Amino acid sequence: MHPNPPTLHSAANLEALRADFPVLHQKVNGHPLVYLDNAATTQKPRAVIESLVHYYEHDNANVHRGIHTLSNRATLSFEAARESVAGYLNAASPEEIIFTRGTTESINLVAQAWGGAFLKPGDVILLTEMEHHSNLVPWQQAAQRTGATLRFIPVDSEGLLDLSQIDTLLTPEVKLLSFTHISNFLGTINPAAELCARARAVGAVSLVDAAQSAGHLTLDVQAIGCDFLAFSGHKMCAPTGIGILFGRASILEQTPPWQGGGEMILSVRYESSTYKPAPSKFEAGTPNIAGAIGLGAALHYIQSIGRPAIQAHDEALAQAAFEGIAALPGYQVLGPRHSRGGLVSFVHESIHPHDLTSFCDQKGLALRGGHHCNQPLMRKLGLSSSSRASFYFYNTTAEVDRMVDILLEANRFFA
Repeated sequence: MHPNPPTLHSAANLEALRADFPVLHQKVNGHPLVYLDNAATTQKPRAVIESLVHYYEHDNANVHRGIHTLSNRATLSFEAARESVAGYLNAASPEEIIFTRGTTESINLVAQAWGGAFLKPGDVILLTEMEHHSNLVPWQQAAQRTGATLRFIPVDSEGLLDLSQIDTLLTPEVKLLSFTHISNFLGTINPAAELCARARAVGAVSLVDAAQSAGHLTLDVQAIGCDFLAFSGHKMCAPTGIGILFGRASILEQTPPWQGGGEMILSVRYESSTYKPAPSKFEAGTPNIAGAIGLGAALHYIQSIGRPAIQAHDEALAQAAFEGIAALPGYQVLGPRHSRGGLVSFVHESIHPHDLTSFCDQKGLALRGGHHCNQPLMRKLGLSSSSRASFYFYNTTAEVDRMVDILLEANRFFA
């Protein structure tokens, strides 16, 4: 275990860092594992695993409600994790950080609590055509409940947002602009600060889906200027079932609770209740204490490496993969050729993505094949599914080369 993990500046350091991830050192179907499914979930370093073990072995108790030693220690660790997230995002205070189960629950919280209070017939919710279902379906449901309507910023032939139409789409009727920071399908990096500024200019609230960016690049919610931002811990070395909703304090104050129960109340009578301020009013019931502690450990691990180094490493691997796959006969790589996040989606002219992914698995290569929760955009592009390789700081150029070799071998096999 490395309390302060090595940087990515040399092959030796990268190998030392990979030693922190037990799952990477195994064989799958007789071949060394090459794990390139990081956009779905990342692997966990020993520091995170050991933080969970320590909590359950030494401090396991409920938070906030007890006055005994274990409860106090658990509460201190839980709230320290909240402070770590606030620092990681440069939030104005820890009270702007709400623990959730992940990006999906965070967006549903905003759609139901904020949307239920502030959306009405005639209002418009503006999304993009590249949204993950988690940033589409909750707004469809919100529109159905409130009478609001949906609009979409189109995606052009290069996989970029067509912002030439933004002035006709982002009008005063728009009450919320919600968009992905990095597309989990195309790898497109969207101009978050510019979009949030445009939303603010017409009086619209903004929400950034940072599921694919939070673990890969520096996020500063004050510089971005967003009102809400959501991410999932499991995509950035933390356990599953823990996520974050950042909300600007003034908006959280105006937004009613989403769920009711213990912990989020000040006073309960048979007829009515009063609620604590944020973030407590949005955290009903017993939270995922171990998950939050694990998230805090993951953030420390990532920051010890350095997010600029991680971003440069991941994007370099994606660029190498793009060029390598594009040079293979029969393959088409999707999304922008340059300035992309750390993932690459591609299709073959005659091999179904599920067959291709299964073939790769037999060689120890973990890719993802399917619609990647992007069915409307897939349909627009004339596709039903694609294969996807996604990278993180523990991946290597040798693994990219191995993937390209396996994809070339697939050509010969399926021929």
